[in-house]
Amino acid sequence: MSLDVYLLEDSERVYERNITHNVNKIAIEAGCYEPLWRPDEIGLSTAGELIEPLEKGLEALLADPARFECLNPSNGWGSYGGLLAFVACYLQGCRKHPGALVEVSR
Repeated sequence: MSLDVYLLEDSERVYERNITHNVNKIAIEAGCYEPLWRPDEIGLSTAGELIEPLEKGLEALLADPARFECLNPSNGWGSYGGLLAFVACYLQGCRKHPGALVEVSR
């Protein structure tokens, strides 16, 4: 199972990315689970609204790698490094398209 995120402008996808659900415990610990997996449930609908929560999550991930690496899935599917790259790229996409609508498939 995975999370698919999309940014839409005029009904066209301008950004999309995918990550395994296996890293959700790392995302929870970093404080970015809801913005990534459930933005609609916390009232976030545009990429611009995701910038601050993703910045905070990225800062947390970068501040203490050892804290998060120990949460890597034991089955080898997904990793701290993968989530770090996912959040960093998604943040770039949000900065590039702040008015885009956010869509997730989980």
